[in-house]
Amino acid sequence: MTSPRRVYYAVGLALIAVGLLHLVVYFADDRPWAGPVSWRKATTFGVSFGLTLITVTWLAAYLPLSARRRDVLLGVFALDCCVEVGGIALQAWRDVPSHVNRSTPFDSLVSTILAAGGFVLVVVLGFMSVTSLRAKASPSMRLALRAGFATLVIGLLSGAAMIARGVAEVNAGHQQRAYEVLGYLKPLHGVSLHGVLVLPALAWLLSRLECPEPRRVRALAWATATYGAAIAAALAYSIATA
Repeated sequence: MTSPRRVYYAVGLALIAVGLLHLVVYFADDRPWAGPVSWRKATTFGVSFGLTLITVTWLAAYLPLSARRRDVLLGVFALDCCVEVGGIALQAWRDVPSHVNRSTPFDSLVSTILAAGGFVLVVVLGFMSVTSLRAKASPSMRLALRAGFATLVIGLLSGAAMIARGVAEVNAGHQQRAYEVLGYLKPLHGVSLHGVLVLPALAWLLSRLECPEPRRVRALAWATATYGAAIAAALAYSIATA
């Protein structure tokens, strides 16, 4: 029997492949890279969701969760990743914006599903982030897990903030303005989202190099501080260019 973890790894790889496929389409098409209607979002979301699913599946083994609860959380997360990437890809091929698009009843339905999927992401990954505080791992890996999941939460909240601002513009009757301001925290969102991969991967690499644990902890502390500075710089840039 195939283990659930292998299934989630396979789904993650498939989502990355979907993202890279849209990158190929971008080079073959004349549609611009930026803007509400582009191949960029289908590319970046496919790759990002795929990497995050693979990363969270790997790190879930360190979290103090029962096997059943771990499988439920990962199963919901994997399904949600597919829904998000699928909805964005669908709208890209229809040549219409995906998020906060209320132009037609169908577009509004897709936008609502994507927003609901974002809420599910916050709940599932937020719960896993809390459990990471009690992770069963070496001190260096435990630090990496806590810091990594903290950056992931920042990424999720910044994404939710962008959607909220877009929805506010739509509700005020400014559909086009909603598309223009939707990505105002994009640098912060992009940088913070993958600390959950970078920091634990560094901890894992140091453990394979047989680096003494106190030195690993110091290295992770420096890496965490550096990543935090990068997040702060991305936030400052996002605000300055908003």
